[in-house]
Amino acid sequence: MPVCTTRDKVNIYYKDWGNGRPVVFIHGWPLNADAWEDQMKCVADNGYRGIAHDRRGHGRSDQPWNGYDFDTFADDLDDLLTALDIHDATLVAHSMGGGELARYIGRHGTARVHSAVLLSAIPPLMSQNESNPEGVPDKVFEEIKSGILTERSQFWKDASEGFFGANRPGNKVTQGNRDAFWHMGMQESIQAGVKCVDAFAYTDFTEDLRKFDIPTLIVHGDDDQIVPIDATGRKSAAIVQDSTLKVYEGGSHGIALVPGDKERFNADLLEFLDR
Repeated sequence: MPVCTTRDKVNIYYKDWGNGRPVVFIHGWPLNADAWEDQMKCVADNGYRGIAHDRRGHGRSDQPWNGYDFDTFADDLDDLLTALDIHDATLVAHSMGGGELARYIGRHGTARVHSAVLLSAIPPLMSQNESNPEGVPDKVFEEIKSGILTERSQFWKDASEGFFGANRPGNKVTQGNRDAFWHMGMQESIQAGVKCVDAFAYTDFTEDLRKFDIPTLIVHGDDDQIVPIDATGRKSAAIVQDSTLKVYEGGSHGIALVPGDKERFNADLLEFLDR
């Protein structure tokens, strides 16, 4: 298995497909690199090099007890890009991965980065407070942690409904979508599962976004039941100077996986990569 060893000796699994200008995919929670296979094949088929890794504690990467914070995730990403000698890359991040991308730029800059894509991403801030009334209340995050700790297998089965919008009339979500979500969730360690909730709930990426000096595509569904667009995508677009916001009407949180939306996203991604 191809792995990169981080500065604190954690082995990070990655996939590396195709040739050409690199496109680095950063997965959401509780997923892993497998969530990007449709997009990996799409870019590799179109003359790009697709790279995707499993975040520490997820998938085939090591499952250490500590290190589930965005400074560490950003440093892990930097270690991967350095080990593979990546330059002129487009970074594509989903959900929690958007925080990893933002913190990477905040800590390491854009010397290796050509452009960025934030898909259903958590920046600038997920949690609800006086300055972010559109955010998610604390009790929701506590319920998520309780669900993981009480019986995480059933929790992932239940969580897949809102993640993909399977509770909406006329949705195109397949049972395969929901089964794949469960499978990837079960590959995440219980420690990573709980610690990541605190990390993605309360980390503020506003200052990281202000350091973006590259073209950025922001894609978000207006029916995202996990990461509300008004607290995240719309605000990120207002902060990042060279940004384009594309709103998918009726789009769920799992845009890159649901039939119909994933084909639209793949087309938008290729168009953006050609810039």
